[in-house]
Amino acid sequence: MQQDQVVDLFIIGGGINGCGIARDATGRGLTVSLAEMNDLASATSSASTKLFHGGLRYLEYFEVRLVREALIERETLLTAMPHISWPMRFVLPYHKDMRFEGETPTSKLLNMVMPWMKGRRPAWLIRFGLFLYDNLGGRKILPGTSTVDLKAGPEGKPLQDRFAKAYEYSDCWIEDSRLVVLNARDAAARGAEIMVRTKVLSAERVDGQWQILLENRDTGEQFRRHARMLVNAGGPWVGDVIRNTVRSNSQESVRLVRGSHIVTKKLYDHDKCYFFQGEDGRIIFAIPYETDFTLIGTTDADHPEPGIKPVCTDQERDYLLKFASGYFKKPVTVDDIVWSYSGVRPLYNDGAKSATAATRDYVLKVDETGGAPLLNVFGGKITTYRKLAEHALEKIVPHFPAAGAAWTARVPLPGGNFPVDGVEALVRDLMSAHPYLDNRWARRLVKAYGTEAADLLAGATRVEDLGIRFGWNLTEREVNWLIDKEYARSAEDVVWRRSKLGLRLSAAEVAALEDWIRNACSARYGAAAAQ
Repeated sequence: MQQDQVVDLFIIGGGINGCGIARDATGRGLTVSLAEMNDLASATSSASTKLFHGGLRYLEYFEVRLVREALIERETLLTAMPHISWPMRFVLPYHKDMRFEGETPTSKLLNMVMPWMKGRRPAWLIRFGLFLYDNLGGRKILPGTSTVDLKAGPEGKPLQDRFAKAYEYSDCWIEDSRLVVLNARDAAARGAEIMVRTKVLSAERVDGQWQILLENRDTGEQFRRHARMLVNAGGPWVGDVIRNTVRSNSQESVRLVRGSHIVTKKLYDHDKCYFFQGEDGRIIFAIPYETDFTLIGTTDADHPEPGIKPVCTDQERDYLLKFASGYFKKPVTVDDIVWSYSGVRPLYNDGAKSATAATRDYVLKVDETGGAPLLNVFGGKITTYRKLAEHALEKIVPHFPAAGAAWTARVPLPGGNFPVDGVEALVRDLMSAHPYLDNRWARRLVKAYGTEAADLLAGATRVEDLGIRFGWNLTEREVNWLIDKEYARSAEDVVWRRSKLGLRLSAAEVAALEDWIRNACSARYGAAAAQ
């Protein structure tokens, strides 16, 4: 793209909000450039609890609109990406000591009308909440709530004997960082310019347009782009962009809330998730993860600033271990942990007293005070990213009357053009076409690439045709695909965001992969790009 060419939208931020807006806008005929200073999904968007969910606990905050929108979106998204998203059943054990988080509107109301409950969650209220959860979103694909006898079913086997009854409801899994990459790929296929490892140094209004100064973080090269409208989807950095990059006087701000997770050895054998409620009113999930592990999270803690890398603190780790151990028969210990991760949620600062109570709804603000418009994106959750993008375009389209209509609902992302229940058929077809694949390998490829797994392996009649094996079942053929089509530029990009093979590969294998990728990127993009 020529430096003096003017695009309609320039988007700052390559997380799910930025890439979702880029895809939607490009599909409506707008010209779009997007810059991400690190890797796509390198911050919040790869550090979620990996769920498309309505947010059952948000009903206690009376956030009915947000919950309803998220519930409708679950099935809309599921049909568009059945390779990276799939239905899951959640088991919610009940016991009489369950309590509300003290500041929720529901707890305050119940304490007024039923003070003898002393903050406890009654069973009837949980069942009513699940009734709303089943019916607010016009559910068609996912099964509804049922009651589980924990004394008789496999769901109760890993739990303490004091739990006799549970409710079981539906939500969906999502491979969060792959979702971001596929949105970026689809935007690029429709004409968007996607720039990774490219930092926006400044953006200023000049003669009714935005003039953006950028720096390639690999080469140090500085260059400019021009745009008619700027979108600030900086996630945790959205406030920094407002104050320091754009130098706006906007009074809007974000509240940074850290959510930490631990990944442990596999804690139980069935494929359902647990929704645990604590005596402090908070909740955590325990989720089957990458076949051999269990994911436990999350916490809510205020985070000081985006420049401080979020990590799971010892205090958060111990909180999650104690919380989970209050449910499982066998206590979960530090020795069970194989990995931990933490992300920062950039929530709209609504003045809530606690991090837990801060709104999870998104807020979109247009600033036209200096001529060329600026859209600031606050908050959001991964389940509602597509609706956030649509609502963002509602703010954008008045400035571009020729833009097309909303179009993204149920339109497949790359590799997602097959039925919701079609994974098993794809796995069988892939193994039939490539007999050297075992079921586990074929399944991993299908759940990452969907119908494109066949394209990735095209022409390979034996395993040797896939080139170097870097460890587990990661091959040179796949890594080349990730570099050429999915913007990967480092081993970390490959083993922690494009996949979770970091749980499988040794440190020596990851180091060898890093060396290989550095050389491959040097050959493609020049020596400086692989520094």
